[in-house]
Amino acid sequence: MGAMPSYSPRFFDRTAKEAREEELLAPWAMRSVHSTGRLHPEEEDDLRTVWERDRDRIVHSVAFRRLMYKTQVFVNWEGDHYRTRLSHSLEVAQVARSVGSALFLNEPLCEALALAHDIGHPPFGHRGEAALNELMAEHGGFRHNAQVLRVVDLLERRSPEYRGLNLTREVRESLLKHESSEDWPAEFRPRPKRPCLEAQVVDLADSTAYHVHDIEDGLRSGIFTEEEIEEVALWRGAREAVELRHPGFLTASQDQVLRWKRIANELLKISINDLIETTQAILVEVRPEDPGAVRRIDRTLVAHSAPIAKEVSELNRFLYRCFYRRPALNELTDHAAAVLAALFDAYRAHPSELTPWYRRWADEVGLERAICDYLAGMTDRFAEDEYERLTGERPAFAASRH
Repeated sequence: MGAMPSYSPRFFDRTAKEAREEELLAPWAMRSVHSTGRLHPEEEDDLRTVWERDRDRIVHSVAFRRLMYKTQVFVNWEGDHYRTRLSHSLEVAQVARSVGSALFLNEPLCEALALAHDIGHPPFGHRGEAALNELMAEHGGFRHNAQVLRVVDLLERRSPEYRGLNLTREVRESLLKHESSEDWPAEFRPRPKRPCLEAQVVDLADSTAYHVHDIEDGLRSGIFTEEEIEEVALWRGAREAVELRHPGFLTASQDQVLRWKRIANELLKISINDLIETTQAILVEVRPEDPGAVRRIDRTLVAHSAPIAKEVSELNRFLYRCFYRRPALNELTDHAAAVLAALFDAYRAHPSELTPWYRRWADEVGLERAICDYLAGMTDRFAEDEYERLTGERPAFAASRH
């Protein structure tokens, strides 16, 4: 055995990570040492930066775990291979990390925002959001971006010293990026013209991820065919790239799922690479002096090139026409409305059916808002089970599929 080193190895701790950020990150990237902190002050962690710590709190939260059983497009009992809110969030984090790290941005901040961006979504996806907004029309409405902040600030429970997860201000504010000026919380005013670059990356990573996985899920489900999507230039470009990389594979292979996967992966690569190259060119042109300058510029700096942006818009229109608005999926709209309306009415008529915590919560925020918070936190499966418990019947849509 060789001699032991004469020095004591040190951990790659928070201080070392903050020093690396200062040395390696771009001038316009967020730096954890400059965070304005948490609503409830806490001692710094020895090993993790503030945004690594935020990321970990999100991953260990109840709301994050529930995403496994929340609809992305398909209710989870419709098939084991379709995306859920959880798998979608993980795919967004992968894209955001790829783009953020390539651009010398703060990767843990990108990851934290990506993992948290959908934890305010109710059961049954956007259809559940629309149903809850209608039910709450006379009580302040429902918006999933605002609900994200309620989850991380009020509804999660991890410490006896404060409510919520006590995340940093930067993460909390960035989660509100789609809120209107009228709904922007007083705490975060004045509203910046644009969010930080890391939040802008997550916004584009979100659309990139769901475009790609909705192609795969749409083809797998048979809601649209490969012949139909051939009209989309971005798909055709990805298919041509696969043909160049794997000559003869697409025509010879009988493995249809593998063929779709290879083309979808190539489409993802095209989108990510274009985001990185175009955004870098924009940043070199604009040269914001620091993260604060990014927030003062009335222009989104993370973007696709004009040709790819045109093709992405074409893909988006295709998915709306041939996927999201097809009758097979629209049945879920009625299902979401029926289940959530029945639960809302049942809990309002009999508040004792709420869990003890939410009964106490109703004393603070009002019965309707407490019911809304409870419903928004439910998984698809739990909402359907509660419907059956309270009405004595299985939801018609769910029953027809089992």
